[in-house]
Amino acid sequence: MKAFLILEDGHIFEGVSIGAKKEIISEIVFNTSMTGYLEVLTDPSYTGQAVCMTYPLIGNYGISYQDMESIRPWPDGYIVRELSRIPSNFRSEGTIQDFLEKNDIPGIAGIDTRSLTKILREKGTMNGMITTNQDYSLDEILPKLKEYTVKDAVKRSTCTEISHLKGDGFKVALMDFGAKNNIAKSLNNRGCDVTVYPAFTSAEQILEASPDGIMLSNGPGDPKECVSIIEELKKLYKSNVPIFAICLGHQLMALATGADTHKMKYGHRGANHPVKDLVSGRVYISSQNHGYVVDETTINPDIAEVGFINVNDKTVEGLRYKNKDIFTVQFHPEACPGPQDSNVLFQEFINMMESRRN
Repeated sequence: MKAFLILEDGHIFEGVSIGAKKEIISEIVFNTSMTGYLEVLTDPSYTGQAVCMTYPLIGNYGISYQDMESIRPWPDGYIVRELSRIPSNFRSEGTIQDFLEKNDIPGIAGIDTRSLTKILREKGTMNGMITTNQDYSLDEILPKLKEYTVKDAVKRSTCTEISHLKGDGFKVALMDFGAKNNIAKSLNNRGCDVTVYPAFTSAEQILEASPDGIMLSNGPGDPKECVSIIEELKKLYKSNVPIFAICLGHQLMALATGADTHKMKYGHRGANHPVKDLVSGRVYISSQNHGYVVDETTINPDIAEVGFINVNDKTVEGLRYKNKDIFTVQFHPEACPGPQDSNVLFQEFINMMESRRN
């Protein structure tokens, strides 16, 4: 069956329908990862977005459910050049096609994804529609595309109740703004006793549990929309409990301490982004998924300093807070894009908690 991707600037791509046969409007973004497509599909940070994979062949090693980063997939739609229908992998438990159909996610294959990526890089992230309706009307569709915005993304992707991963080490409170599973696992694998809290849990409730440290997770959407969460983070900042934050958590802590954020032209999404640690001088190859960034010019030098920068575009990739046991990163140290060098940051967090206890 034919399918169409229509962008808000009027570009139209024709391909074939994959996944569910339904029409969606979403924000169109691209991911440059060569592998890890299931991790991409199950990353809550893609709530409200349709993902274009730039690597030309997707699905060749099938689906292995133990690799999922959350209980279900989150993107509104999926865009690929070629979808492998016959996976080859001893761990495979199914195909991408079946996975998309089962989870009611529509997609389009057979389009020039490089051309689409080039448009998004030159013009910036924009909204689009995936449809199988061959009688579409641009006059009707384009106004709808321009009106679309991602709303209540954190509310839609956070957990609804408290959960617990038992460990015999430090007690860590993980605030779930749309957390990937591997964040809690990375802490638990290092012995931490992890309690996962819904995003809108009060600071008072978290501090009453007397955690040794607090973890702020990744998540979707515009950080400035999270007004009530930012107010709670202001209280956690004053608590002097060690804090480690990733991605959206990094942005929210920056907003809670007076800095500002802005939307990037097309964001960073992929498993190959070089990040420099300004303290050690080391460069990590990192996994990233974000469309917003902390504005360096708005950081109060009495509160925090830039700890990490993106080697490609020099944007802020992390902050180290002064006179506080707090550090934050924009990238994903819990991810395994190949290199795993940045996962040492979890040990830095543990060292911080140990120093505070002593």
